[in-house]
Amino acid sequence: MARKFAGLLLAGLSIAASLGFDASAQDAAAPKSEDPPPLSAQCQAPASDIAAPAPLPNFAAVLAAKKKARILAIGSSSTFGVGATSRSRNYPSQLHEILAKALKGVDVEIINRGISGEVAATTADRLRTEVALNRPDLVLWQLGTNDALSRVPPDQFEATVRSTVAWLKADKIDVVLVGLQYTPKLARDKNYEEIRDTLFKISAQEGVLYIRRYDAMRFISQARAAPVLAQDEFHLNDLGYRCMAEHVAQAVIANLFVRRFRPTSSGLLP
Repeated sequence: MARKFAGLLLAGLSIAASLGFDASAQDAAAPKSEDPPPLSAQCQAPASDIAAPAPLPNFAAVLAAKKKARILAIGSSSTFGVGATSRSRNYPSQLHEILAKALKGVDVEIINRGISGEVAATTADRLRTEVALNRPDLVLWQLGTNDALSRVPPDQFEATVRSTVAWLKADKIDVVLVGLQYTPKLARDKNYEEIRDTLFKISAQEGVLYIRRYDAMRFISQARAAPVLAQDEFHLNDLGYRCMAEHVAQAVIANLFVRRFRPTSSGLLP
């Protein structure tokens, strides 16, 4: 177990170091676990394309206490699973399978509350109700794609996300922001780019874990020539959802050990 735990800690430190963070050693509140599940060959991507790290202190405390871990996955079609061949192949379902194996001794529950077509403001309103009903320890908020397509002003989007993140933090609920969908059709869309940049800025300044889904899927699609999109060339297919689940799992497990931060020369990171 000591060797496996060391592997997990080193994985967390490696991801943090690659993005300019200084992660401390495991403290007494950090949970023990098996090694992070390896990425499958088709889902491999650079650590910097998978996530921008940040600690998950409340979720780590729940795992350390061996309590039941309740995760709320909320967002739009990528959370619901549009494009997957069955509901069992959407990303929350596959994430549950991965985490259940990786987090030994902890009962993990994932509640899927994805609704297609929602913008962040609508999801944020619904999130408050879901939190009150389900009391999650961790929220996975997939967002941004529909705001970009709906031409929601970036400053309005930013205000919605910041206020919701602040509310979750005040309630001692960790949040992971899961970014925009990758599609070649919108690679040069200015509003799409602005919403992506806004999400990165929020995550850096607010110190929340950010899954850089656009970058990871673009890398897989281009460098590995792996088809991650459904026939509509917008929603994910089964492989895309598998990779999304693997990337979220890797980032969550590794960032259970990110403890403190140092600024980078760019000043973008906390």
